[in-house]
Amino acid sequence: MNFQARKRLIVQTVEERGTVDIRELADLLQTSEMTVRRDLVQLAASGLIYRTRGGAMKVSLATDTHRFANKSAVNAEQKDYICQLAAQEIQEGEVIFMDCGSTVVRLCPFIKNKRITVITNSLPIVAELLDSEVKVNLVGGEVDKDRQAIHGAVAEEHVARYHANRAFVGVDGISLKNGLSAGSEKEASITTAIQRQAQKTYLLCDSSKLETDKYLYFAPLSLFDVLITDQQAPADVVAAYRQAGITLIN
Repeated sequence: MNFQARKRLIVQTVEERGTVDIRELADLLQTSEMTVRRDLVQLAASGLIYRTRGGAMKVSLATDTHRFANKSAVNAEQKDYICQLAAQEIQEGEVIFMDCGSTVVRLCPFIKNKRITVITNSLPIVAELLDSEVKVNLVGGEVDKDRQAIHGAVAEEHVARYHANRAFVGVDGISLKNGLSAGSEKEASITTAIQRQAQKTYLLCDSSKLETDKYLYFAPLSLFDVLITDQQAPADVVAAYRQAGITLIN
């Protein structure tokens, strides 16, 4: 069965069932799970499905927009690897901040069984954690429809009322020369607000973002304590970051 045929059947199945896992799709398509994973990456990037850990979800059920679903699907395997490492840092009983980054949201499946408290401005994170052991504190304020997140002055005031053991934040670009950069002032502002209230801040950043600069510079590298990236990060870049004094896990 070629990709176009598989595509039609996958989209039809997801639309009918709402959610479906990779094993079910492999059986249905009579192909390998590896092939299904590749297909799901392409379909998610086209906004036709929302990719979840282990399967796919109908976009309209994901409390998300195509834009954010697409962003979350990019480098999905690397992001899941990063989040597995990040989850190992979290201890039972802790309070953690999670921002609305497309990598950070993929941390949810790895913390669902932890008895912790999550403070977040991300609606997809709330949706992922509602049926879990996690206690969720949703930041209040104005909803950004594109990012499915809460931003603005009221949101930052909400964040300032709390203290957390750890914060997990994303970034659009990071470079040794220019520090951290973002695609919008709103996201940069909430990230810095979260960092101020955490004992330890982790930057979750897939290797494609290393040594890249985006629209808005918003913070020096000192904003975070630990950088977690994936195994595809170039060895020379990893070495340069560590030589610069950055604690890097990959």
